[in-house]
Amino acid sequence: MTLQTPEHDEAHGGGLGSRLNWLRAAVLGANDGIVSTAGLVVGVAGATQDRATLLTAGLAGLLAGSMSMAAGEYVSVSTQRDSEKAALALERRELATAPQAELIELTELLEGKGLERQLAREVAEQLTEHDALRAHAEVELGIDPDELTNPWHAAAASFLAFTAGALLPLLAIVLPPAAHRLWITVVAVLAALAICGWSSARLGSAPPGRAVLRNAGGGALAMAVTYVAGTLLGAVGA
Repeated sequence: MTLQTPEHDEAHGGGLGSRLNWLRAAVLGANDGIVSTAGLVVGVAGATQDRATLLTAGLAGLLAGSMSMAAGEYVSVSTQRDSEKAALALERRELATAPQAELIELTELLEGKGLERQLAREVAEQLTEHDALRAHAEVELGIDPDELTNPWHAAAASFLAFTAGALLPLLAIVLPPAAHRLWITVVAVLAALAICGWSSARLGSAPPGRAVLRNAGGGALAMAVTYVAGTLLGAVGA
């Protein structure tokens, strides 16, 4: 009995798919940092224009969000890595106990990918002779045994991406004069979200127009809601 895991169509095309996935994750992490921090500081700006308060709130949101992203990514990728290692261990045992059955299975998998039966058998035999575990890992499980996901790398990437995104609204709200900081923040955030939407769409080979509108529109709604909430709370507390 062989453990089945989802196939990853992009993961083994010379590393390009993997790099694109990392880049897409970085863009999405930065996008999260922009939206969450912008919503926070704009909401606080609705209640007060005190620079120290805005800075404190923004830094707290940046640190909390980046740590949360890093921890979540670490747990998620650690679970994925454990699953990959368990799948490889099972495959290693099956190759040791039932090599002929595994050869037949590899042949059928290659045949299912479009090779003729005889050619599939020859390829399966050559792959098995070269590195049986790698052959089954890549063809059957969609795993590269030498490039298992690294939870520390994923956590660090998420932390840095979120932080980079969060810095934009934080700096935009605290650096300009009080009379201009709100509209400067809104413009900067919408521009950054438009860039993130365009980038994520291009990385996914999708039309960028809708992604840009969706991304910027969501950010604008988030800032509007938090600003109104902050204004109302500021009025109540005054």
